[in-house]
Amino acid sequence: MGSSDDPARKLGALLTGSEAREIADHLSDDDTLTASLRVVPVGRRAEIRLLLSGIDRTAMITVLRAIEGARSAPTTVDPLWTMPGHLAQHGRLTQSVTFLVDNARYSIVCSTFNFQRSSGLWNGLRRAAQRPEIMMKVYIDTDAADAGPRRPGSSTTDEVAAHLHPALVLRTKRFDGRQVRNHSKFLSIDHRFLLVTSANFSWSAENANLEFGVIIDNPNLAEAIERELREAENFIFEHVRPAGPASCEPAE
Repeated sequence: MGSSDDPARKLGALLTGSEAREIADHLSDDDTLTASLRVVPVGRRAEIRLLLSGIDRTAMITVLRAIEGARSAPTTVDPLWTMPGHLAQHGRLTQSVTFLVDNARYSIVCSTFNFQRSSGLWNGLRRAAQRPEIMMKVYIDTDAADAGPRRPGSSTTDEVAAHLHPALVLRTKRFDGRQVRNHSKFLSIDHRFLLVTSANFSWSAENANLEFGVIIDNPNLAEAIERELREAENFIFEHVRPAGPASCEPAE
């Protein structure tokens, strides 16, 4: 198991803990490999199938349970700061956001109040959305983006969806007679790295304000947060369907 070409190592790099658990559960229930792999996004299924097909079912389940266990342990929690000037000495938010997005391997989930084209995340997410291996989902507040007078450099939900095409963009809708506000601000990368911050995605929030956040390396927490929001989607969000890809250039 020491070689980087080892199928088990490759599977460990491709699968999240919850995916490994669900595939193993299906296989244990005598489901076919094809049916078991439906829990995995389409873009990764072929490679995972190839890696699993060379071993028998008992060995498959053993390897998958090992991946589930290896991904179950939390590791690090680090602070992230934004302060005026160069006062923040540890954990610069802007660099951390860009690094996480640019180094995502297969999944990005983003939730934000609004988007400013001055944000480092604006073009970072667009670059990531163009990578075919990346599954991207973005949650955004409708009123912050679409209601009232427009701030210079702000983007409507339609513009966000066009800019990040083919990512899935969801905006808040009415629930129980009221428009839902989305004030949750986080990034979840590869179902593992979770960045939670007080900052909106704008130049001032990422460079000049006093903002605080944390970045957590914990697959269980990241996956639980993604799952919680996913299960609420049909009640409080609607899919933004862009007319087609468009270029919304960043503000100077």
